[in-house]
Amino acid sequence: MSVELPKLYLARHGDTAWTDSHQHTGRTDLPLNERGAEHARQLGERLRGHSFVRVFTSPLQRASKTCELAGFGAGAEVDPNLIEW
Repeated sequence: MSVELPKLYLARHGDTAWTDSHQHTGRTDLPLNERGAEHARQLGERLRGHSFVRVFTSPLQRASKTCELAGFGAGAEVDPNLIEW
């Protein structure tokens, strides 16, 4: 007898200006750059057709915008514990 285990999907936020300059963003609340926004839209395309019980996002704008552009912003729960340490 096999039991199907739940699946967990993790996605990192899209690129920011500091991604390009190889700086660590940590808690700095930077917006996505154009490449980051495009990657977020591509993530949404890859996940199209999947349904999720719950979606969580960090309150930082790069994470919440990635979530929104991927098509999951409306139902996402903001969790401050997801901010980078």
